[in-house]
Amino acid sequence: MEVLKSGSDVLFILLGVIMVLAMHAGFAFLELGTVRKKNQVNALVKILVDFAVSTIAYFFIGYSIAYGVNFFSGAELLAEKNGYELVKFFFLLTFAAAIPAIISGGIAERAKFNPQLIATFVLVGFVYPFFESIAWNQHYGIQAWIKGLTGEEFHDFAGSIVVHAVGGWIALPAVILLGARRGRYTKEGHIAAHPPSSIPFLALGAWILAVGWFGFNVMSAQTIDKVSGLVAMNSLMAMVGGTLAAWVIGRNDPGFTYNGPLAGLVAVCAGSDLMHPLGALIVGLIAGGLFVYMFTLVQNRWKIDDVLGIWPLHGLCGLWGGLAASIFGSKALGGMGGVSFKGQFIGSFIGIGIALVGGIVVYGLLKAFLGIRMSHEEEYDGVDLSIHRISSTPDREPNW
Repeated sequence: MEVLKSGSDVLFILLGVIMVLAMHAGFAFLELGTVRKKNQVNALVKILVDFAVSTIAYFFIGYSIAYGVNFFSGAELLAEKNGYELVKFFFLLTFAAAIPAIISGGIAERAKFNPQLIATFVLVGFVYPFFESIAWNQHYGIQAWIKGLTGEEFHDFAGSIVVHAVGGWIALPAVILLGARRGRYTKEGHIAAHPPSSIPFLALGAWILAVGWFGFNVMSAQTIDKVSGLVAMNSLMAMVGGTLAAWVIGRNDPGFTYNGPLAGLVAVCAGSDLMHPLGALIVGLIAGGLFVYMFTLVQNRWKIDDVLGIWPLHGLCGLWGGLAASIFGSKALGGMGGVSFKGQFIGSFIGIGIALVGGIVVYGLLKAFLGIRMSHEEEYDGVDLSIHRISSTPDREPNW
C-alpha cells in the first residue's frame, strides 16, 4: 500500500507538472499576440531560454535555499519513494520559472536579451526562493511570528503572493528603470497606441494558461490524499468572474476579455482551498474589474509602459488575492476559516517588500553596469531582427 501511495503521489504531481509546464507556452503566446509583429520571435525564444536558465538556478541554488534540499546524492537515493522528491522539485520549479515569464511581458519590446537572463538567474536562484522559504517552509520564524501576532499563519495555498504578486512587483521597478517604448508617449502628451499583433495568438495563450491553471491550483495539494474538488470549483468560478467583469468593464475589448480570466485565477490562488464557490466568483469579479481599471490608469494616466499589464494583472490582483483569502475564506462568508486578515496583510506586504527590493537591486545594478535597454536603432528594427536575425513571418520567400 505504501508503494501504491507513493506511486500515486508521483503520478498526481507529475500531471500537475505537465499542466504548469504547458502554462509557459501560454505565457509565450500571450506575449507574442500582444507585442508588435517585429517582436514576436523574441517572445517565444525568451520564455524558453528563461525556463532553461531558471532550471539551472533553482536546481543548484534556489531549491536548497527554499527547502534545504539538494540533489548531490546517488541516483538510487534520489529514486526512493518512486522519485517523489524529484517530481516535487520539478513541480515547484515550474512555479519559480513563472517569475521571469511574468516579468517578460512587462519589459517586452525593448529589453536586452543577455542581461535579462542574468536577472532570471539571480531572481530564481536567490530572491524568489527567499520568500518561498518564508511562506511555504517556515524559515526564519516569520510564520510563527505572524501566528503569534494574529492568531493564524499567512496562508497562500497556490501562490497569489508567492508567485504572482512577487513576479508583478519585481516587474514594476524593471519596467520603470527601462522606460517606455520609443514613441509610446510624446512630449505633447499624446499616447501612441500599439494594438496587439495577433488576437488569435493572444487568445491561445490565455486559454493555455487558464487550462494549465487547474494543475497550478489543484496539484498544489502535492499529494493525492489532499486533493480537493473545492479548489477546482473555486478556480473555475474565479476564472468566470474575472472574464465577465473584464468583458463588461472593458467594453468588449478582446485584450481585456482574455486577460480577465487570468486576473480571476491569479486572485483565487491564495484562498482556493478555503473559499465558498460564491466567494471565489466575487473574488474573480473584483479582480477582473481591478485589472481593467488599473491597466488603463497605469498606461494612460501614469504613463508607465507595462506592455502586458503585468503589474496590474499579477502584482495587484495577486495582492487582492492574498487579502481576499482572509475575507472570503472566513466562516462568516461560507469559507473554511483558519485565516486572519491581519496575518494575510502582513505576509502579503512582506512578499511585496522583498519583491520590490529584489527588483530594484537586480535591475538597478544591471542598468548601471551592463545596460538593460536596446539601442534606438535596434528597438526601431525590432527585437526579432536585432537579436535573433529573423522575423516571425518573412515578407517573401528567398530564391534558393
